[in-house]
Amino acid sequence: MLNDFINLENLLTFNSMDEKTIGRIIRKMQKCRRNSPPTAVESFVQLNRKKNPFKVLVSTIISLRTKDEVTYESAKSLFKLATTPQRMSSLTIREIQKAIYPCGFYKNKSKVIRNLSKKIEIEHNGITPDSIDELLKFNGVGRKTANLVVTLGYDKPGICVDTHVHRIFNRIGYVETKTPDETEFALRKKLPKKYWKPINSLLVFYGQKICKPISPYCTKCEIKKDCKRNGVKTNR
Repeated sequence: MLNDFINLENLLTFNSMDEKTIGRIIRKMQKCRRNSPPTAVESFVQLNRKKNPFKVLVSTIISLRTKDEVTYESAKSLFKLATTPQRMSSLTIREIQKAIYPCGFYKNKSKVIRNLSKKIEIEHNGITPDSIDELLKFNGVGRKTANLVVTLGYDKPGICVDTHVHRIFNRIGYVETKTPDETEFALRKKLPKKYWKPINSLLVFYGQKICKPISPYCTKCEIKKDCKRNGVKTNR
């Protein structure tokens, strides 16, 4: 019985990752990303002296399942036509489609952008909501998009979890979850708040370049000493 208790205690210790360790992991990722270009959504935030939550919302919708370079050009083209909910809702679906092509699912995204623009104009006096719960009421807006609007658009705390964030935090053993939404809620309880906002861009970069879904580059990985490699069958 005593041995069982000791083994359980050791297991719990092994499965835990303290603030010092996760801080070291994040700093190493920051070092790797130091000279890399910003994401398309981050680029629009940096170009505006004043934060524009509506642009963050629209560019994030365009970015879903679309490469950064395509997202940037598509959003740039659309923002030449409209940068406010009022102006965006006055465009036709065809005009929006033409502006954001060739981003993925451009026909569906055009409808989403126009419809939420109308709702913001009518139901929110033209002001993009600053709460995740309100943003989630829009069709086509999930937790990832809502968190990005809150963090990048309003500089408020939020944790944007996509497939990269979900995969890497599970792979290193920081959480044990089955979906990105579960990962977000687990991180809200566990991850120090100072890391909430930068975590998405860091892990997206790391997931695209190093910690790939299949056969990650473990030999090049800066955090391999702290990683449990959960779910990794083959690596490079």
